[in-house]
Amino acid sequence: MEKLVAELRQIIPFKDTTDIGDIVLIASKEPQMLVYALVTDISRDTSRKDEWWHLGLTFLAIPPQEITWTLRTLQMTGMEIFTMGGEERFLKAVNLAPRIKRSSQATQSQQENEKKKDSFLKRVK
Repeated sequence: MEKLVAELRQIIPFKDTTDIGDIVLIASKEPQMLVYALVTDISRDTSRKDEWWHLGLTFLAIPPQEITWTLRTLQMTGMEIFTMGGEERFLKAVNLAPRIKRSSQATQSQQENEKKKDSFLKRVK
């Protein structure tokens, strides 16, 4: 699992934090899977002394599947590989912002080019 996580860190832009609305990548050894999920809720598990969190997730599959996992901060931020039912799991939020920023920059440059085109045309009455 550690080798898989190391490879994923090289090819996927991850975030250091996990917030509601984030898309997370979940890797599992058994059953062997890589799946994306949407974080729908994060609430503190007050029944435990340490910092444990109820993480509401919706698997982005057909049909969408809603689950709640109880994880520690290090587990829900991808800093630690954890086990469920004796099987290793990894969860970390994906950073989608670089792709979004590129597209907005492209839109700005297109708008600037359109303004330049309009500026050399003069209206004559």
